[in-house]
Amino acid sequence: MAEKTVKVTLVRSLIGTKASHRATVRGLGLRRLNSSSVLEDTPAVRGMINKVSYLLKCEGQDGIE
Repeated sequence: MAEKTVKVTLVRSLIGTKASHRATVRGLGLRRLNSSSVLEDTPAVRGMINKVSYLLKCEGQDGIE
């Protein structure tokens, strides 16, 4: 069975955010505004998304929102 994935897009600027939040966004593979990344849906990735959710838009590829 195929791995579940989640697509994340950076929709807010990193200016004025904490250094740890900038590092988390970078760890998700996002560089600039409106850049997107498709990642495996693991607990580690979910935690990173929850930490910086105010900067991201998330789309579930396999039925998660």
